Amino acid sequence: MLVIAFDADDTLWVNEPYFREGEEAFAALFEDYLPLHQTQQELFKTEMDNLAFYGYGVKGFILSMIETAIRITDGHLSAEGTQQILEIGKELLDRPIEILPHVEAVLETLSTKYRLVVATKGDLLDQERKLKKSGLEKYFHHIEIMSDKKPEDYQKLIRHLDIAPAQFMMIGNSLKSDILPVLELGGHGVHIPFHTTWAHEMVSHPVEHVNFREIENLDEVLSFL
Repeated sequence: MLVIAFDADDTLWVNEPYFREGEEAFAALFEDYLPLHQTQQELFKTEMDNLAFYGYGVKGFILSMIETAIRITDGHLSAEGTQQILEIGKELLDRPIEILPHVEAVLETLSTKYRLVVATKGDLLDQERKLKKSGLEKYFHHIEIMSDKKPEDYQKLIRHLDIAPAQFMMIGNSLKSDILPVLELGGHGVHIPFHTTWAHEMVSHPVEHVNFREIENLDEVLSFL
């Protein structure tokens, strides 16, 4: 029996636009030091350097903002500046959950025929909080908060689900994280592009694979599932 896994951020609910707003608010704090776009570039560089230490999510984002601010102020980040950065992070954590179109109707329909799973990256507490606030938790057989989404991470999840890779389908907005690793293992990938994508998740080459589909709206899955 097919098991269908869903990414959470920007697949079930809005996420990346909020981070972009956080980046802009952060850059605005340090306009006296660098132009806005340059501060955002510095922040992105710090985030990439820190992924191995902090992983994905708001808490790592906050620490990367603080580290970037210390660097661009040449060690003169004030207590007030630190507090302002913490407030940007807390605002991100306290955002309401904006469920994307068709999500609940699709989950309700598919949950009567398939085992549904959430497979998402991010901070454990934050993702658990968002899932609970979304009201969608009831549709899922299993929740997997992943430190990363490489083939070996999906292989571990597939083993836990006690299925073959060919019985696993991943639905998500990121080709890099949600689709390509699953296709590599022999699973199925359904890509739903989101209008805002983190630069780290960009894939420039086209994907061609017998197990790959791209759709514009989530309810299109009901035509083939």
